[in-house]
Amino acid sequence: MLAVLDLRAAGEDAFLGTHPSKNPVRTFGGQMMAQAFVAASRTVSPTLPPNALSVHFIAGGDPAKDLEFTVVRLRDERRFANRRVDVTQDGTLLTTAFVSFLAGGSSLEHSIAMPDVAAPHGLPKISELLVGFEETVPLFVEALKPIEWRYTNDPAWVMRTKGERLPHNRVWMKTEEPMPDDPVLHRAALVYSSDTTVLDSIITTHGLSWGFDRIFAVTINHSVWFHRPVVFDDWVLYSTSSPVAADSRGLGTGHFFDPVGNVVATVVQEGIVKHFPAKD
Repeated sequence: MLAVLDLRAAGEDAFLGTHPSKNPVRTFGGQMMAQAFVAASRTVSPTLPPNALSVHFIAGGDPAKDLEFTVVRLRDERRFANRRVDVTQDGTLLTTAFVSFLAGGSSLEHSIAMPDVAAPHGLPKISELLVGFEETVPLFVEALKPIEWRYTNDPAWVMRTKGERLPHNRVWMKTEEPMPDDPVLHRAALVYSSDTTVLDSIITTHGLSWGFDRIFAVTINHSVWFHRPVVFDDWVLYSTSSPVAADSRGLGTGHFFDPVGNVVATVVQEGIVKHFPAKD
């Protein structure tokens, strides 16, 4: 993942990003968002932290080709900055990301309570939860896993075999290996990870699962609000739920909590989610 986040300069406010060695059919949205976030962050002062990222997906990326990131400087003030990042391949616009940066200083602080869940150290690794499901969810089994997941509840495919439903999903996450002491990369790892499990609560609310049921899902837009610094090579809890699904679209919302229970980021993702029930 660090190699993917290490963008190459390609001119003034322009960068090139690569793909990992193993890829899905289309560029993983979390990768594209994380790279766009890094591109924007490299054009502002390191002392100016990000406060929000909003991404709109327009077309799918080809994993066989590099991604081109063009940063547009929309605003630069002493305590504020705004960037637009256009992600293209061969002249085709794939994604537009807006990133805002704000040094707000100290004021009122509070957080919602972190869910009462088991600590990550005694929970099974994702590789253990995939044993026996190699033919059901092969894309999950074969995918690169730079992020370690520890589900506090059964994942969708296990829940499906038990005939259970759940309106939320809670997963401990951290990078598999130590990260450099660079806040941009730690936040980029969070952005990358925010595109995983966030739509799961749409299908687990209905007792469905990837692999078992005919489900089509694609992300339309994705937003992240950064509230506090994050250390992503230590455990953070990603707690997600789905407040609504209608008109073949579902909304997933989530919070990242640090180990002491502070909310470090909030996520909202909208996706097209269609279920095609099996015919009797």
